[in-house]
Amino acid sequence: MEPINQHFTSTKNFHSTRLKGKVAIVTASSEGIGLAIAKRLGDEGASIIISSRKEANVKKATESLRGEGINVEGIVCHVSDADQRKKLFDTAKSKFGGFDILVSNAAVNPAVSPVLETDEAVWDKIFDVNVKSAWLLAKEAYPELIKRGGGSIVFVSSIAAYQPMEPLGPYSISKTTLLGLTKAIAYEVVRDNIRVNCVAPGIVATKFSSAITSSEAAKEKSLSIVPMKRLGKPEEIASAVAFLVSDDASYMTGETLVVAGGTYAHL
Repeated sequence: MEPINQHFTSTKNFHSTRLKGKVAIVTASSEGIGLAIAKRLGDEGASIIISSRKEANVKKATESLRGEGINVEGIVCHVSDADQRKKLFDTAKSKFGGFDILVSNAAVNPAVSPVLETDEAVWDKIFDVNVKSAWLLAKEAYPELIKRGGGSIVFVSSIAAYQPMEPLGPYSISKTTLLGLTKAIAYEVVRDNIRVNCVAPGIVATKFSSAITSSEAAKEKSLSIVPMKRLGKPEEIASAVAFLVSDDASYMTGETLVVAGGTYAHL
């Protein structure tokens, strides 16, 4: 049986200028979903700050985006490092005068193990990057967004937030936490004209998902919960983020948009 929607039309065909004049920061954006988000926001007219932990990857991604006519600056940023986060925001201010959009995409999963067999150091690292750093990014972006008269924050969660994946227990829990973080912050900053939403990607074909898609057996098991019976594409997540940060979603805040091929998504 042929997978549903196998011949997905590239989001490039839906190019618009609805983000013209906006400035967006996207973390962990030198490849995969993060890079696709940066490209989509740039294609829609936004100026972009991309970041990643490795300088070579940042340089390569920056050159690629510039080659497509996107106004972009790249900077090395490990989101757990306070000095590097400060430099990230300072770059946005010095290069573009500030920013309107923050997309928190950085996440780690340093080990695969059952929840109750996870080493404490692994647990701490997952929550330090996936949750604490996301909170700190929003906290530090908040006064800058107020200066702009408002803005938008998007956290990148996962379908695993709703359905914990057996080999990715602690990672799944960290992504569930982002759903709560989204709602908590959204309610606090709504009076400041700042919207906070979340996107929960399904199983997407990236290097990061290789732990559950690297073999045909693992891929088949993963897709058993996906009605569309195929992996998602980074561009499909990027289009959802572009919607959430645009005025087309102006009446949405505190919400999580699931983009997972029909996968069951309820807590």
